[in-house]
Amino acid sequence: MESSSFLRGTIYGIAAASIWGSMYVVSDLVLEVLPPFTLLSLRVLLALLVLLPLSRRQGHAPPPRRTFPSLLTVGLVGIGISLGAQFIGTDLSTAVNGALVTSASPAFVVLFALLILREKLTAANLSSIILATLGVVIILDPTSVDFSSATFIGDVFLAIAAVTWGLYSVLVRRVSTRANLPALTVTVYALLGGLLISLPGSLLELSQRSIGAINFGVVLGVLYLGLICTAFALLLWNRAFVLVPATIASLFFFAQPLAGAILATVFLGQSMTTALWLGGALIAFAVLLSLRRPVQMTSSQQAGT
Repeated sequence: MESSSFLRGTIYGIAAASIWGSMYVVSDLVLEVLPPFTLLSLRVLLALLVLLPLSRRQGHAPPPRRTFPSLLTVGLVGIGISLGAQFIGTDLSTAVNGALVTSASPAFVVLFALLILREKLTAANLSSIILATLGVVIILDPTSVDFSSATFIGDVFLAIAAVTWGLYSVLVRRVSTRANLPALTVTVYALLGGLLISLPGSLLELSQRSIGAINFGVVLGVLYLGLICTAFALLLWNRAFVLVPATIASLFFFAQPLAGAILATVFLGQSMTTALWLGGALIAFAVLLSLRRPVQMTSSQQAGT
């Protein structure tokens, strides 16, 4: 693993998770107007409108037909099931619950990386995950979370989203490395696989639930979720998992709740609390602890070549 590739993967992963830090608030507002799978289908279609032409301009050849089932399965798990469950969960629960429950995704990334990719979990990686999780809990403040019966069904869907997102992230690395496919190609076909669930789900829910009043803010929210949070951030996330081992890349997800708390401070006028400073410091230290060893190994490898 070259140090430059590792650094780029780190930047991609942290950038993607930071973008998603704003997603829960925007999704919460848009879901008041659009049903979950309808919003998901719009996100995926907008992302494809950007990424399909980009893939053609870069001259990427279509993947071998034998890889189609694997690529579409990746999309079914990560886009159709995980993002669909996330939207349903956010719709039926709260944004705070969503941020806290789905912050368990890194633990599932590590679990599936051990089971599927046979990656090794070092003491440093395990310590990093524990520290970062503690940082998230401090920032989000579990006392403000509502795990009552009113949000139970939504919280179950959020838990499903956390598990399947961990599986999706690991499958992205496996299919990319085994078939030697660029992250852009994997992302495009994953989005197509996601449509296999989101479109039927959208048709079903629209037969039972009407669309609310669409205004300029809703349109901006859909464009932001589709172009920035899906097309751009998803491509960055997939590239990160191609360039960095999954047990390490899992930690990048912890930038999401931290970025969300910082954005709430900047745009919503919330104060920079001691909990935010302490939780942010723990997350930053955890990421640095996990990255320190791989970078040193890469440097020594380069020195010996």
